[in-house]
Amino acid sequence: MSVIISQNQNPNPWFCTPLSLIDLALRNTYILYMEEVLIEESESGNSCTDEAAPALIAVHPTESSVVVAVGSELRVFDLKGDSAVSPLDELGGPHHSASIRAISFSSDGELFASAGDDKIIKIWKTDSWNCIRTVQSEKKVSAVSISQDSQYVTFADKFGVVWIVSLKEDRDTKAVPILGHYCSIITSMKFSPDGRFIATADRDYKIRITVFPRNALKGAHEIQSFCLGHTDFVSCLAFVCSQDQSKGFVLSGGGDLTVRLWDYISGSLLYTCALDDKAGILEASEIEENDKRAVTDICASSDGSLISVAVQGFNGVMLLSCDLVAKTLSFVKNVSMEKSFIPTSLVLVSSKERLWTVMGASNLTSSDLNNNNQRLLTRVRIISFLQKDPLDSCSRDPALLEDSQVPGGEKLLMQLQGCLDAAAQEAAFAAAAAAVRTSLQNMMIKKQYSVERRELRKRNRNDKKIKS
Repeated sequence: MSVIISQNQNPNPWFCTPLSLIDLALRNTYILYMEEVLIEESESGNSCTDEAAPALIAVHPTESSVVVAVGSELRVFDLKGDSAVSPLDELGGPHHSASIRAISFSSDGELFASAGDDKIIKIWKTDSWNCIRTVQSEKKVSAVSISQDSQYVTFADKFGVVWIVSLKEDRDTKAVPILGHYCSIITSMKFSPDGRFIATADRDYKIRITVFPRNALKGAHEIQSFCLGHTDFVSCLAFVCSQDQSKGFVLSGGGDLTVRLWDYISGSLLYTCALDDKAGILEASEIEENDKRAVTDICASSDGSLISVAVQGFNGVMLLSCDLVAKTLSFVKNVSMEKSFIPTSLVLVSSKERLWTVMGASNLTSSDLNNNNQRLLTRVRIISFLQKDPLDSCSRDPALLEDSQVPGGEKLLMQLQGCLDAAAQEAAFAAAAAAVRTSLQNMMIKKQYSVERRELRKRNRNDKKIKS
């Protein structure tokens, strides 16, 4: 539509023709929309090439199946049936078309959720690996979790809003917002073991503990506590509890290179374990200017005694011991791996005494693969814990499994890694580690905008709310 401007010499817009007023309004609306899009693309990193997303790993609670997410791919291997699995969506919903940023099994292992940059959340039944629900998000998704009773799926978008979907409702029921972190990216989201609380962490150094309501679709309005103490972004969370404790504690890791233990009911910081002096992670010769190391993932054994930690730039896994009676953390040892292997995701399966780790990135391909069968490359490594003293649950001797010792063998490695000889791709994995590190740092830097841009965004969002 062409814009018609009044020829009247008076600049007062009320002297314009009705058609020109409509056209001007449309033009201004379009300008506002395009500026908003540009701002959002700048904030999300879409104004240039997409940034690398780290490979993720999830393991069924009984270790009956393993899932690796890399790029838009979900790679599933059924350990029980000793075969690769292709997830299906017989409902005809869209497949993932962009990097998957979050995956999660339910506590009973019957459900699995995946979500990411394509703004869709897919919920799968793990007995058939068929999708039972596809949910559309307004923004890119950064975290996903399934309630302890498997009745709800929650997901967080990049603007810090947590949404919920009821699996008891009709398939067409839309997600509703239940809580928010006020425009701060939520980096991790977990339900407490008893299902009473939901913990969310963000890039603004805080952890929020929210009471999960009985009628969750009406919102989670009761904040139990804030866990404040990190001096940089919080990247990961894990609940820990022993059989004697119904409540337990929360562990967190972040950009300040610490692991912290919290009483999440009161929000009290119980213990801080600094990792910057462990195994020379921060050796001056390895640090580039303005480069930072961060805890990227953390997981705990079912009794809470053993903590596994992944750190940017460290080729292996750090093991900590957690004393839930004394409420302390202590460094145990490092399990080093090949120089090119820097884990991006961890899962500890206590019943099998195995730690599953994966490394990879959404822009990493194998140069050795056939061009007609190009797949994103990942590397899976497993640490087995042999208990030296049957009377001491903390006494474990970690052993890094060779590829020939991995459960599922070559079939599993081919399905999850993309090729068998991933260890030979040292240069590619080194590049992937750098790409993932840069991506995380960029995501965690809170961009500053002018007052004019902030007012523009606020006005445009209010307009959208009025229209809806």
